[in-house]
Amino acid sequence: MNVRSKPNALARGVTLSLVLWLIATDASTAFATQRPPERWLPPLEAGLALVEPFRAPPHAYGAGHRGIDLAAEPGASLRAPAGGVVSFVGSVVDRPVISVRVDAHTVYSIEPVSSALQRGDTIGIGSVIGTVGEGGHCEKRCVHLGVRVDDAYVNPMRYFVARPVLLPW
Repeated sequence: MNVRSKPNALARGVTLSLVLWLIATDASTAFATQRPPERWLPPLEAGLALVEPFRAPPHAYGAGHRGIDLAAEPGASLRAPAGGVVSFVGSVVDRPVISVRVDAHTVYSIEPVSSALQRGDTIGIGSVIGTVGEGGHCEKRCVHLGVRVDDAYVNPMRYFVARPVLLPW
């Protein structure tokens, strides 16, 4: 056996071991902690008309776009993309914001939004949470939706787009 074939043989062995392990175990329980999030509903009746995509910053304090901007008209109704408990309603700098805690790890925020909800209110998926307000970087053309998981911003589109699921053999 020459030197070049040893890494390939090792890789084949590791791959075969992994495949056999997946067949021998219930893969759905083996990866239960990595379940994808449930799909959310678009917050606007018009759907997900993307104006500006998520752009992850190069580091925690770097420039980026920590959410998505969706086309919206001032006064349009906003629906809860996911159910949860309202954790914040108020102004941040120059814009009205609402934040909802979905679970122990996930919080979404929408701005600008005028809302009569209060901190501690429980909301269901699809329920009206307010109307598109004014302020912030959207300038009467959009709403900004940001999502944090364990206090780190993530791309909100992961909650709206179906992902392929690997099934055991």
